[in-house]
Amino acid sequence: MRYSENIPSPACAKKTFWTRLIMFESLKLSELPERQCGILRKPSNTRPTIWVAEEKGMRAVVKDFSTSKFLFRNSVGRFLVWRESKAYGKMKDLAGIPKLYRVIDGLALVVEEISGRNLEELEDKMEIPQSFFDALKDLVAGFHKRGLAHCDLKRAPNTLLGDNGLPYIVDWGASISEKEFRLFPLNLVYRRFLRDDYVAIIKMKLRHTPGSVTQKEKDFYGYRSGPEKMLRGIRDRLRRILQKIA
Repeated sequence: MRYSENIPSPACAKKTFWTRLIMFESLKLSELPERQCGILRKPSNTRPTIWVAEEKGMRAVVKDFSTSKFLFRNSVGRFLVWRESKAYGKMKDLAGIPKLYRVIDGLALVVEEISGRNLEELEDKMEIPQSFFDALKDLVAGFHKRGLAHCDLKRAPNTLLGDNGLPYIVDWGASISEKEFRLFPLNLVYRRFLRDDYVAIIKMKLRHTPGSVTQKEKDFYGYRSGPEKMLRGIRDRLRRILQKIA
């Protein structure tokens, strides 16, 4: 399949976005348990419920902190929704990133549902073409230029092979922005996260098409130095915190 096939025109895509936006404009948090058509993830003490909502045949994914405990949802939950909505705002119109339809009451994000399968589901089931990973690398470079690092690409479910053959990256709860980490030594940690996003692509290739991994990529993947090990330790602790609450 050529990657230009089955891609809607800009005018069509814009119309679809506004149609879905209007469809989900009336969605209320109190109605979600009755109006949802599936639960992708049940809530925990610190993690939100992730619902699939449907309106007149159109679907969206809802990350909902309103199901968390009172203190958590009204402090950390609101803060995380605000941060993630800012990330989506920076990536507006970037192909390969789900569209943010709206934020509900400061406690939930309503996001485009991507039609496709995540890479975890595809492991040992099909060989993913090199063109997919080339497009994925371009996508990562695209949001890096906008001052964002995903930070959790090593989790295979966060990368999708769309039904159109293109890569999509989902779940931006653990992402960080360059502005947040602009001061020393946090700027070094941010650079480590940028590197991690590319390392994650090599890790995917090693799982799905190991024969396509170049020696240069293997060297990049396995690189370790004294300062690098220290930054990895800081990064790992920060990532665990972000993953726990995202």
